[in-house]
Amino acid sequence: MTTPLHATTLYEDLRRQWGDLAWVELEPGVGAWLVMGYQEILTITRQEKLYSRDARNWRLFQEGVVPPDSGLGPMMFWRPNVIGADGAEHRRLRRPLDDGVAAIDQRRMRRSVETMCADLIAGFRDRGSADLMGEYAAVVPMLALADLFGLDVGQGHELLAALRALFGSAEDSQAGNRRFEEILGCIMNARKQAPADDLTTRFLRHHDLRGDPEVLQSMVVMISAAQETTTTWISQTLRLMLTDPRFAGRVRGGRLGVDDALDEVLWRDPPMTNMPARYALRDTELGGRRIAMGDALVLGLAAANADPKVHTGDGVLELGNRAHLAWSAGPHACPAPVPARLITRTAVETALHLLPDVRLAVNAAELVPHPSPWTRCPAALPVLFGDQ
Repeated sequence: MTTPLHATTLYEDLRRQWGDLAWVELEPGVGAWLVMGYQEILTITRQEKLYSRDARNWRLFQEGVVPPDSGLGPMMFWRPNVIGADGAEHRRLRRPLDDGVAAIDQRRMRRSVETMCADLIAGFRDRGSADLMGEYAAVVPMLALADLFGLDVGQGHELLAALRALFGSAEDSQAGNRRFEEILGCIMNARKQAPADDLTTRFLRHHDLRGDPEVLQSMVVMISAAQETTTTWISQTLRLMLTDPRFAGRVRGGRLGVDDALDEVLWRDPPMTNMPARYALRDTELGGRRIAMGDALVLGLAAANADPKVHTGDGVLELGNRAHLAWSAGPHACPAPVPARLITRTAVETALHLLPDVRLAVNAAELVPHPSPWTRCPAALPVLFGDQ
C-alpha cells in the first residue's frame, strides 16, 4: 500500500467503493483494514480491550502468511515497548516518555533549534539553491534529537539513514532497524558509564523502566516517531507555504501565517498518513464491515481527517480547528505534540526569514513522496533563492 503526495482523490475513491473501512494489501498477499472513518478511528483507539496494540495477536503473522523477514516487520511486528502494550503495562511504559517530554526546556530547545537552522542555511545560502528536504527538513529534527539524547552529529546522520530504511518497509527495513538499535545501544552503554543531563540518562534512571532492553526500546520509540514525523511536518509545511496561494501570499505579505499552515498540514497531510496497527481480539463489526479476530486495522489518519462527516465545507470557518487526528487518539496518542510543533514552527519560520525570496525550483506537480506505506514525506524539495 503506497500513497501519492496528495491522496485526497484516492481516499474519495476508496470511500465510494468501500465506505469507512477498505481492505487493502500491505505487501503481496498481506491484507489489512484501512480505517478511514473519523468516528471509527476514535472507536478503535478508545477500546483497547477489543482492539489491541499487541501485534502478537495478528492472525496473518501467527499463520505464517507474513514471513519473519517481511519489510513490514520493523513497523508492525511486536516489540517489548510502549507501542506493543495495552492497559497497565502500557501506562507503566508510557510514563518515562511523558516525564521525558515534560523535562524538556522549551526555551533552550527553541534557541538551540534556531541556531541549528541558521547554521544549516548558512551552509547552502551562497549557492542559491538547495534541497530543503534532504539538506534541511530531515536534518533539523535529527540534530534536535541528537542534542536531547546525547548523540554526536555523526551518529545522528547514521540514525537518519537507518530510519529512512525502517519507515520505507522495503527490503532494507530490517537492516535499517538493526543499525538503528545498534547506535542507540552504544549511546545507552556510554551513558551508563558517564551519565549526563540528557534523555538517555533520564531513561536509564527512570523507575518504571526495568532493565536495558526497556530503556533501549523507549529510546527507539521516541526517536523514531519524532524524527520521521517532524521531518514530514516541516517539509509539508514548507511545501504548502511555497505552493498554496493562501499561504504563499503570507511569505510576501499575505494574511495566513505559519501557524495556519502548520494546522492545515495536520489536517491534509498529517506526519503519519497511516498508523500501524490495531488487532481485533474477537470477531466484531465496525463501520458496517465484519472484522475477524486477529485482523489488522491500520489507522488511516489522513483519510479520517478528510472524512466529509467532520467538515463544514467552509474553509474559513475551519481555520484554527485542531480536532484533527494527526496525533492519533486515546491512550496511545502522541506524547510530544508540543515540542514537535516548537521544532517545526522554528524550522519553517527560520527558513522563510533567512531565505525571503525562496521559491520552488520545479513545478509543484513534480514533487513525489518518499516510498512508504506510513508517511507521505516529499522525497525532495528543490528550491532557488537569491539571483538564481
